Amino acid sequence: MAILRIRNLHKRKYTIIGLVIVCFIIYKCLGFFSSMPQTGWKRSRKVGLNANSSQFTLEGEPFRILGGSVHYFRVPRAYWGDRLMKMKACGINTLTTYVPWSLHQPEKGAFNFHTQLDLEAYISLAAELGLWVILRPGPYISADMDLGGLPSWLLRDGSMRLRTTHPGFTQAVNTYFDKLIPKVVPLQFKKGGPIIAVQVEDEYGSFAKDQGYMVFIKEALQSRGISELLLTSDNTNTLKSGGVDGVIRSVKLQKLNQRNIQELSAAQPNNPSMVMEYWTGWYDAWGDLHHVLPPEDMVSTVREILRRGMSVNLYMFHGGSNFGFMSGAVSDPSYRALVSSYDYDAPLSEDGEYTAKYHLLRDLFSRYNSRGDILPDMPTLRYREAYEPAIMYQHLSLWDALSLAEGPFKSSKAISMENLPANNANGQSYGYTLYETTITSGGLLQSGDNVRDRALVFVDRRYIGLFNHQNLELAVPDGKEKRTLSFLVENCGRVHRGRDLDKQHKGLVGDILLNHIPLRDFTIYSLDLKPSFIDSLYQAPWKNLPENPSFPGFFMGRLFAYGYPSDTFVKLPGWEKGVVFINGLNLGRYWSIGPQQALYLPGPFLNSGINQVFVFEEQEGDYKVYFEDSPDLGMAAEIQ
Repeated sequence: MAILRIRNLHKRKYTIIGLVIVCFIIYKCLGFFSSMPQTGWKRSRKVGLNANSSQFTLEGEPFRILGGSVHYFRVPRAYWGDRLMKMKACGINTLTTYVPWSLHQPEKGAFNFHTQLDLEAYISLAAELGLWVILRPGPYISADMDLGGLPSWLLRDGSMRLRTTHPGFTQAVNTYFDKLIPKVVPLQFKKGGPIIAVQVEDEYGSFAKDQGYMVFIKEALQSRGISELLLTSDNTNTLKSGGVDGVIRSVKLQKLNQRNIQELSAAQPNNPSMVMEYWTGWYDAWGDLHHVLPPEDMVSTVREILRRGMSVNLYMFHGGSNFGFMSGAVSDPSYRALVSSYDYDAPLSEDGEYTAKYHLLRDLFSRYNSRGDILPDMPTLRYREAYEPAIMYQHLSLWDALSLAEGPFKSSKAISMENLPANNANGQSYGYTLYETTITSGGLLQSGDNVRDRALVFVDRRYIGLFNHQNLELAVPDGKEKRTLSFLVENCGRVHRGRDLDKQHKGLVGDILLNHIPLRDFTIYSLDLKPSFIDSLYQAPWKNLPENPSFPGFFMGRLFAYGYPSDTFVKLPGWEKGVVFINGLNLGRYWSIGPQQALYLPGPFLNSGINQVFVFEEQEGDYKVYFEDSPDLGMAAEIQ
């Protein structure tokens, strides 16, 4: 009996010890998960990101934001996880992303938060991978996008004043936020989600046309349930005019100097300092060089930011691609449209490759890991492949495709694409618009800079010349009989920043003069090249490729990909200017003037087996499309 009693005592002792160990493990796990944004362990939290001292705190503990920007709308959804795991492996703790209004609400009554635009899924994925999130919902976001991410249908209001408290704009914002904000409210930190901060608008200090506007946006967020830390982001010279009471200010820059720090400290002396956008590179414009920032220059600036105790967000950590027609433009000192690539010379390349910048940053950030953990292993790189060229074997003249376009619309005067009664009376946003009228004489044709942005001009469908922002006059051949004068006008990209956003109408935006007399009585076709139009091309009267095909025109070919498709790069030597579609997906524009000479084609866009290739070419083609295993962003020039 004594032996049994002793054994029972030992069992009870070991049971108690076991329970203590289990409780300790559970306690540590709960403590760990409370510091990590794991959606599987959602729980309410009382204290979020706080900025009431010289250093950020999260749940009362000191916290330094090591952020990186990756835009879900610029990365194939199949690669979201890959890019975010590479971010995590670099030592970054916070994902930042803009939210593009123009993509989420392409028409007044139509919203899209699915598949590639599933914001909730993207934020939840970040949480599952252990990343916090700073959300930048706009409504204006810049992001080097067409109209700064604002939908072009706003411009149908002739009195519209974007980024102000103009009733037409605030009503549209309210409708959009009524859809957007409820989707992200449950994902906030205090509700167990990963969102620790939300940015109010973007760079308003450089615009600053309405003192009440930023207050309106702040209240629009908070009244719909946004309760996390709010911040603004501006260039250092516009910090004061871009701020709003009760909101933390942050800066955007590429070179750090004492004046930057002093201006930020003066604007908010008792708050933490943050570089919301440290520009790791820059965007490229057609006809320019590819901008690069030397890795050593980049890491030395980031090192100095961290040495001074500041938080930082890398814009961009991974740029991705301007698929379709989302790229913006600049107007200072003259109009220049941005290229399809958004590589940005970022630490992760356009197709997710590691760069010298990535390795330098990983080494630097490993020293600032607050938990002292070893960084996760770097994910393995994906295979790139060079496929056999696609031989174009069928041709469709633009003129033969007009029956598939939306229209024709009749108008006594030329009207902009935004004001066309297309797309359920939302106007045309992107692509090309064809304007045709009848003339009975030749002479001097003058655009008056009313062509936005580029027009191929035809008489009886024979090319006679080009209008753009520089070339404003053309000679029309003589002839007294009735002839058709045609203008194929391309929206090359709306300006994405500046004080002239209200003036970003595209197409023919005013009178075109022939011998000083305005042209009248137009027949207009909307050629936005959206997916429904591309799908309809399969029913078009294609012809076998002739020896001398007409331009502009569509060309059809096939790409064969065996096995599991890999990433590749589309190259078009011998072609002039146009757009490439793979299986109906718009990869973006190409243009022989460069700098970009290859379009990124992600493997997930391809099928195993046959893939349909469409090319819309404006002027000249080689009839072969090449698929190579390396990018070509053009001749590089260091950012000065």
